[in-house]
Amino acid sequence: MKQMSIFALAAVAAACVLASLLFTAVRADDEGSPIFGVKIPAGYREWELIAVSHEAGLDDLRDILGNALAMKAYQDGTLPFPDGTIPPSSPWKHVPLAGVEGAFVTGPGTTVQIMVKDSRKCASTGRR
Repeated sequence: MKQMSIFALAAVAAACVLASLLFTAVRADDEGSPIFGVKIPAGYREWELIAVSHEAGLDDLRDILGNALAMKAYQDGTLPFPDGTIPPSSPWKHVPLAGVEGAFVTGPGTTVQIMVKDSRKCASTGRR
């Protein structure tokens, strides 16, 4: 039984990776319209993976990527993050995997969220 659980978990992980690769291949990078003065950086989908998260309240799965500056800050444990750090996030709907209790895969993508660390813009809010 334990072997079956490990196999099911490996299958789910492979399905998630495959789904994210297919989703990435279908949607090309584009700048989109700037929101709050932030544009989607060219090539951000090739940045390194920092983490994957499950947002239960929003019922989605997210990948969190990092530009070279963000990756260096994570590796060095630098806090607060330096200006120019960009950790974009790509959420997908959370879809239960039929026939495997507790397993899930990525569904349709919902948004691309871009954050850019800029201490000058955030100085008046008290955030660093």
